[in-house]
Order: sequence, then C-alpha cells, then structure tokens
Amino acid sequence: MGVLVVALTLLAACGTDDDDGSGAERAGRRSDGAADRSRTTATTATTRPSTTTTTAPRELPGGGREIFPARRVVAYYGNATSPALGVLGETGPEEAAARVALAAQPFAQPGRPVLGAFELIVSVAHRSPGADGDYSSPTDASVILPWLQAARAHDMLLLLDVQPGRASFVDEVKRYEALLREPDVGLALDAEWRMAPGEVPGTVIGQVSAAEVNEVSAWLSLIVAEGNLPEKLFVLHQFTADMLPDRPAVVDRPGLATVLHIDGFGSQAQKLEKYAQLHAKPPFANGLKLFYDEDIDMFTPPEVLGLVPAPDLITYQ
Repeated sequence: MGVLVVALTLLAACGTDDDDGSGAERAGRRSDGAADRSRTTATTATTRPSTTTTTAPRELPGGGREIFPARRVVAYYGNATSPALGVLGETGPEEAAARVALAAQPFAQPGRPVLGAFELIVSVAHRSPGADGDYSSPTDASVILPWLQAARAHDMLLLLDVQPGRASFVDEVKRYEALLREPDVGLALDAEWRMAPGEVPGTVIGQVSAAEVNEVSAWLSLIVAEGNLPEKLFVLHQFTADMLPDRPAVVDRPGLATVLHIDGFGSQAQKLEKYAQLHAKPPFANGLKLFYDEDIDMFTPPEVLGLVPAPDLITYQ
C-alpha cells in the first residue's frame, strides 16, 4: 500500500473522522525565501491509496459535512520549514494550532461557528530549476503528517497549497492524492507561481487557465464522491485579473467549496479596491488574506466582517 498510506491509516486510527506592483514585490520576497529552503530529497506523497470506496459518510472536524455557509474558516498560512514563507514556519504544529484558535475567536458569529485551518505550502516555487527542471520542490510526507495530526487533534482542516513552477497544477497536485483522500484535507492552487515555459518564479506573476483549474477540480470532485467525503475546500489564489484571465469559465463542482481568495497586500484602500474588483459571486465563496508584516493598517476582524460580501475564508500570513 505504500509508506504514506500506512501512515495515514495509523493517523486516522488515532485522530477524528468525524496595487498590482505589490504582488510582484511579494513574488520576489517569497521566491527568495523558497530558494533558501533546502530541497526535499526524500520520497514525497506520490503513493496511490487503496481504490476501495468508502460507503459510510465521512464528516468534517467537529461534525457535519458542509463548510459554507454553515461555517467560516480562519487559517494560518506558510511552509513548515521556512518562516520567510508565512507564519506557519515560525512555530511547530501545536503552537500554530493555538495561534489559529486565538485568531479565529473574533470571527465567530451566532449561528456561524469558525473552523480553524492550516494552509501549508507543500510544493514550493524556486528560482532554480532543480533536478526535474520544473522550478518547484515538493514536501516530504514525513513533514506534512505532523501538521495533519495536529489539525485533527484540534478539530481543524489542513489545506495543501501548491506552487507548481513550470509543472501543471494537474501533475503537481496528484503527488498528494493519498492526503487529499482524507476527509479533512483541502487544496489551494496558487496561480502566482504557475509559470509558462521560459518563465522563472519571482520574476513574473504567473497565471492559470480555467481549463487547467477545471481539470483539477473534476479530479478532486471525483475523489470526494468516491470516498463519500464531506465538502472539501478548493481555493484559487488571485490578486490580479490576469492570474485567472478566463475566470468566468471556472466550473463549480459538487463536493467542493470553491473559494476565490484575494491575497494581495497593501493599505486598506488598496485592498478594498482589489476586493471590489475580484470578489466572487455565488455559487463561489470569497477569501481574504491578511498580512501581519506587509499590510498597512491591517484590517481588524470586525472590519473584515463588515466587508460586502463578508469573506468566508480569512487567511493570515
């Protein structure tokens, strides 16, 4: 069955079932941080899981099968080994879970509780091509599994964030199929780091077509159906219109809570302008990223909840 699948089986047994220019500057900083990170050389999460279909319905952390609009999600973002890529890299999983819980409290509203999450960058874009030439390196399963274990211990979600470099999202996300067959693991596509042939991460802002997004979502929706899984987070990061140039063609898939996540940084005025330009309409949900270091006068939770429409997913970096 493979090392990863065995590890996930053991883990399940002890867990629960139930301004545009600013984006380019961010690309440079984040890619520089990624380039300093040691490349992963061990086996990654490529093992195919058992094809046995689960017949009993699975549930989300805390119970239930629907994420939105039943709940709001508050997440911390980053890479497990590099604090330069976000707040998750500043601590281990247990301390990060406590920080998420504290950040999530002000977003709880009557009738709409908050679900905490880790958004963990698992494929990291680099300015060097690496051994396979795709300008991205995957994360070893042994690094990811402690974050899933901590998420389960605290009734949280794990969201796998993918920066594919010159690889396609379709090929890159399939590395993590065994993890994505778990009921509490979602997926985020970061188009900023989807490079065309000849492009290098950190030198341009990437983009992805609706066709590629739809291919990934069709595959992920099938995984949900096969496993009788609860609704799964499916997040599309965006801070310029060009990152998803044909966004109206993106398909809403059964079993997926698809979020258009506006993740640029700047002043409140800049972020309000970007949110007005890029926010999604039903059936899609909305996300907003808050930057502890880069935002100027970062929005408070009441200010975030006062946005129209109010975000369904709030991520701190």
